[in-house]
Amino acid sequence: MAGRERERDERMARRERERSLPPVTGRAARTRLDQPMVPRRSLLPEYDPEAFGQLSERIARFLGTGRFIVWMTFVIIAWVVWNTVAPRSLRFDEYPFIFLTLVLSLQASYAAPLILLAQNRQDDRDRVNLEQDRKQNERSIADTEYLTREVAALRMGLGEVATRDWIRSELQELLRELEQRGPVEPPPDRER
Repeated sequence: MAGRERERDERMARRERERSLPPVTGRAARTRLDQPMVPRRSLLPEYDPEAFGQLSERIARFLGTGRFIVWMTFVIIAWVVWNTVAPRSLRFDEYPFIFLTLVLSLQASYAAPLILLAQNRQDDRDRVNLEQDRKQNERSIADTEYLTREVAALRMGLGEVATRDWIRSELQELLRELEQRGPVEPPPDRER
């Protein structure tokens, strides 16, 4: 008995020593599962994915409007007119309009992923809404089935209850039977 108590005391003392040790970092941290990992520092800037997603949705929403098409058409027409009509010294993009092509390609290369990101976010929202709708439909079906069972039970219960029409018909039937029998003589009075 004393041996078990001594082993238990030794285990408790070992646990206390382990708890009092400073947190282990580096390679040794992987072997210690009872210590939290030290957070790593990132060289990349941190950003809020929700805010970025909302910004991308706003941009995608704008890219899908007639206003964007009108502005884009106006900018392209102005670009082409300036680079064909302006004096040669003021032109910044000659006839094949290579810089215009580069700008449009750059705009498209950013617009496509932003639109896809916005669509993915919308798909996620739709998926959540569909799941909520499905759960609501399941609850509605369960409620409807419960109410159907309750109405059926009430109908069965009402089948056994005497209604006013049934009592009236029974009384009328008894009255007819009494009328067919004829007048009823009162029973003789018994005197005591």
